Amino acid sequence: MKDARPSAGLPFMKMHGAGNDFVIIDSRGRSPVTTAALAAALGDRHRGVGFDQLAEIRDAQGADFALDFWNSDGSRAGACGNASRCVADHVMAGLGRNAVTFTTERGTLAAIRRPDGLVSVNMGAPLLDWAEVPLAAPADLLHLPIDGDPAAVGMGNPHCVFFVADAEAVDLAAAGSAMEHHPLFPKATNVEYASLSGPDRLRMRVWERGAGITLACGSGACAAAVAAHRRGLTGRHVTLDLDGGTLEIDWRDDGVWMTGPTAHVFDGTLTPAFLAQYA
Repeated sequence: MKDARPSAGLPFMKMHGAGNDFVIIDSRGRSPVTTAALAAALGDRHRGVGFDQLAEIRDAQGADFALDFWNSDGSRAGACGNASRCVADHVMAGLGRNAVTFTTERGTLAAIRRPDGLVSVNMGAPLLDWAEVPLAAPADLLHLPIDGDPAAVGMGNPHCVFFVADAEAVDLAAAGSAMEHHPLFPKATNVEYASLSGPDRLRMRVWERGAGITLACGSGACAAAVAAHRRGLTGRHVTLDLDGGTLEIDWRDDGVWMTGPTAHVFDGTLTPAFLAQYA
């Protein structure tokens, strides 16, 4: 393996999907480098780079690559749909292909680039058992015993979805932060507020576990679409308008597919002096 942190510094990319922004470190061919301390330092938008999540690309057997995810507070994230789409787009460009497979904590997933340039990723089947979300105790996932009658869905990370009359009217900072650590969610939860804005269309805003308010959340969009269909509000193909852009969700027999834009913003290099603080 190559040295994990080259003496000349550590290259990274900044990408975003519908405003959901990421630092991406490519560790293929060497040992992974990310620690909780490094992720938290990089996630600081004043003293680091700033991101909603960090994705580290690793070598994989039986797939094109593997992904690990970190939140901006240094905690681990089990899934990140928009980061998966961004990295898949980058790897597909490098390989000269329009399809790749990759592994995460959810197993082996697939991504494709559509003819219109948008990137789709199969986020896998939703987790619809209370212990898999996970919840702290058995409960009806479509009607949790919480004020506001939310639903719960697991997408490799836990989600608590509130259906409200007007998602714009929600005080997201107050409501999301209060719900993130509700005792019914032993590993904390992402929190989504969604309102029906048209046939098979939702307006959604999100508070992400370990990151706070973000402009978009891919796994959250998947969870909201699954919950909306299970409650009879929409079909299985749902368009979601988030603060940072629009995502398409299609709950198929083989999993929940999410489609949206990606953007490669810039490349940079972390200095040896910065890295030395978190060795």
